[in-house]
Amino acid sequence: MYLGNQPALSYTSFAKQDFTTSATTSYSLDHPVANANELALFINFVRQEPTTAYSASGTSLTLTSATASSDDMYCVYLGKAVQTVNPPNASVGLSQLTASGTKDATTFLRGDNTFAVAGGANTPAFLAYSANGQEQSISNSTSTKLDFETELYDTDNAFSSNTTFTCPSGQAGKYQFTANISWYTSSSSSFERAFIMFYKNGSQISNFERRGTDIYRGSYSQQSLNNTIDVNCAVGDTVEVYGWFESITATYVTSSYTMANWFKGFKLIT
Repeated sequence: MYLGNQPALSYTSFAKQDFTTSATTSYSLDHPVANANELALFINFVRQEPTTAYSASGTSLTLTSATASSDDMYCVYLGKAVQTVNPPNASVGLSQLTASGTKDATTFLRGDNTFAVAGGANTPAFLAYSANGQEQSISNSTSTKLDFETELYDTDNAFSSNTTFTCPSGQAGKYQFTANISWYTSSSSSFERAFIMFYKNGSQISNFERRGTDIYRGSYSQQSLNNTIDVNCAVGDTVEVYGWFESITATYVTSSYTMANWFKGFKLIT
């Protein structure tokens, strides 16, 4: 039990000093002591008797008999405990580690038993969109690759040609992709169906359909649709977004409003 603030110093180990010996009885200590009983002195690995074999005061150590240059001499400061907020070097092993959740401690260690960076980064990551004035006409009942001409960010230069994410070298893994498309037609005719689709390596892997009534704004109608998917990507795999529309009118045009149409993705931490 203690009063006041909790001590910040949590780990304790005794300080040790190695001496370079010579034909002398006088040596200097790294830490001051009150007397010889605060030191455990060893010469050639044999512990010496305090006050008989040596005396000590302050930073002065005096031996009863001189050492030789070939002697091995060191001391342990019994009255000097070196405290630190970190465990002493090499004092913690795998048996002292406890992990929460379902993974054990070794899951989070590198091959050399050092900890990997906690958390990690969700990169590669990108977000591309169509800015104001960047419209795209899409024919009725035709799968059309969508353009996203402006990049907000692209950490690994993985998004190219306004359309395509390509998994970079060394970045294989699970990715999450999300895309949104907003469109309008200059006719008030009935809207039937719309799809937003993800293609991987040129083949459709996901689609999301919308059926519903038009939101009619005088001389045109407008709609929006989005889709999210998780994809296993090997290096070199491509992911793209396609749109497909069905209506009585022949052409739909994606919205000209900035950020109305966008495509983004990032690598998942697993």
